[in-house]
Amino acid sequence: MSDPSPGEVRDFIAAGLPCTHLEVEGDGRHFFATIVSAEFEGLSRVRRHQRVYSALGDRMREQIHALSMKTLTPSEYAAPAAGHHA
Repeated sequence: MSDPSPGEVRDFIAAGLPCTHLEVEGDGRHFFATIVSAEFEGLSRVRRHQRVYSALGDRMREQIHALSMKTLTPSEYAAPAAGHHA
């Protein structure tokens, strides 16, 4: 089984979680994702990450070895204090 590309990881997340913004960077083994979804409203950071892991399902265990995430709601993403750069 080959390592997934950042685009494939992005597609895997998008297939299981409706996102308003989704960026994935990585080298095939380690990935960093910025995920913006209205589904994160009212969820703690841990619950947000669990929601992403559930969207990835078995792929998380089998293909994606390390995934770091920044999980934001649309309003958090739009706020200047979010600390992200365009």
